[in-house]
Amino acid sequence: MRQVELEVLRYNPETDREPHFQRYAVDCQEEWVVLDALNHVKETLDPTLSYRWSCHMAVCGSCGMMVNGEPKLACKAFLRDYPGVIRVEPLRHFPVERDLVTVIDDFVAKLARVKPYLIPKDKAPEAAEFRQTPAQLKRYKQFTLCINCMLCYAACPEYGLIPKYLGPAAIALAHRWNRDSRDGGRDARQEELAATEGAWECSFVGACSEVCPEHVDPAGAIQQVKIESTVDWYQAHLMPWTKK
Repeated sequence: MRQVELEVLRYNPETDREPHFQRYAVDCQEEWVVLDALNHVKETLDPTLSYRWSCHMAVCGSCGMMVNGEPKLACKAFLRDYPGVIRVEPLRHFPVERDLVTVIDDFVAKLARVKPYLIPKDKAPEAAEFRQTPAQLKRYKQFTLCINCMLCYAACPEYGLIPKYLGPAAIALAHRWNRDSRDGGRDARQEELAATEGAWECSFVGACSEVCPEHVDPAGAIQQVKIESTVDWYQAHLMPWTKK
């Protein structure tokens, strides 16, 4: 057992004029993560503490928060990696609803705009299957791993400066479907991706890929979208006969 000091941001819009920090001393086991410590606080010290979590397996993406200033999944941030006081805050760049809970409406709306689902290219006969080769799957498989944790948005300086920016995860997920050989919705997605507030707002800092817990590499996806959008422009203006 080891005693850990958690410094947690607290904010209740009904009673607080502004957020403040509160410290908790927690007796922790060696294998605990930050989420375990927060659960201990809520269960034994302060039941008013609010935060999101679900699977405790780095699958659902709901426990994203700032741990010592870095976007982390609380279920993957081991206490043994933090020798001093551990400061826990809500994800950066999102409005705080209460304590560690943020308002994610902006992200959800942007995700919906890029149509992150299959728009069939061809109408298949009844009971038919759209099969793919391993090579076709490899083109987009990496981008299917996104768990919508929004850590990339908290790490992205462009999203912090330009709130209208579409953002890393939404662009990466749109790119995933654009690369799917079964999909025919690329033109509809390009209206969002190739817009000024789409991929072109990215200055390629790369922080989004650094914090991604699933190694999706949204920064790489965004640069690929830029290349493909540039090819679209040249085809439309210099070789219009190549466009179908």
